[in-house]
Amino acid sequence: MRSLESRIMLATVGVVTLALTSCSSYHSRDTSYTSAQKAESRSSLPANYASRLPQTMQTHGKRVVLVDPKVHAWGAYDSSGKLIKAGLATAGGYYCKDVGRACKTPAGTFRINSLGAASCKSSLYPKPNGGAPMPYCMFFNKNIGFHGSAYVMEGNQSHGCVRMKVADAEWMRYNFAKIGTKVIVKPY
Repeated sequence: MRSLESRIMLATVGVVTLALTSCSSYHSRDTSYTSAQKAESRSSLPANYASRLPQTMQTHGKRVVLVDPKVHAWGAYDSSGKLIKAGLATAGGYYCKDVGRACKTPAGTFRINSLGAASCKSSLYPKPNGGAPMPYCMFFNKNIGFHGSAYVMEGNQSHGCVRMKVADAEWMRYNFAKIGTKVIVKPY
C-alpha cells in the first residue's frame, strides 16, 4: 500500500512541477501529448474574452495576434481588422522564484518565426533539463512564444511565454498563424 501511495505522491509532484513550468525554446521529439495533458482548466461560468479586446483594429491588410496581459486575453484579427477569435491568455509572471528574475512577456510588436507541433517541449523548463510540454508552440520573440497548456488561468505566471488552452493553440497553429504573422503584446 505504501508503494502505491509513494507513486501517487510522485505523480502529483510531477503534475505540480509541470504547472509551474512554461517555455523558452523547444526541441521536437516524436512524443504524443496525452489526453490527460490536454485537459483544460474550466470555470463554472464561461468568460467572454472577445469582450475584453477591441472588436476591430488597423491591421494594414495582414493577420495580427494581439495579447493583453492586463485582461488575460489574446485575439486573432483577420486581414480586414476584425476580431475573429479570442481566448484566455496567461502571460509571464512579475517574478519567477526558480530563476530569480522577472519573467514578464516583453511588450512590443513581433513576428512569428517558428511553428511547432503537438510534440513541442521546453528545452529549459523545468530546470535543469527541460521537458515541459508546449503543444503547438509558435515562437515570436527569441525564446518566447504562444503554446498550449493545461494550466491556463486569469493571471500572469509563466516564464515569459503566452499560455493558451490547448485547443486554442492548435487552432491558431493550424488555422491562423504563419511564419511572419504579426504579434502585438500590450504592456502590463
